[in-house]
Amino acid sequence: MSPTLSGIAIGATLALAALAFGFWGFLLVALFMALGAVLGRTAEGRLDLTGVFDALRGKRSSS
Repeated sequence: MSPTLSGIAIGATLALAALAFGFWGFLLVALFMALGAVLGRTAEGRLDLTGVFDALRGKRSSS
């Protein structure tokens, strides 16, 4: 799936959530979409969560 098509699908999903559920429903859907993206990248091996947590805690440099 191309980045443009992915962006269109994400935008349409968030727009429908905003129309159907209001502002808080929109935020909840956006949060779950972001969580799903992080979990998907972790499952594919493209994201190392221990490195992210170490960088957030200041134990390791992000560069």
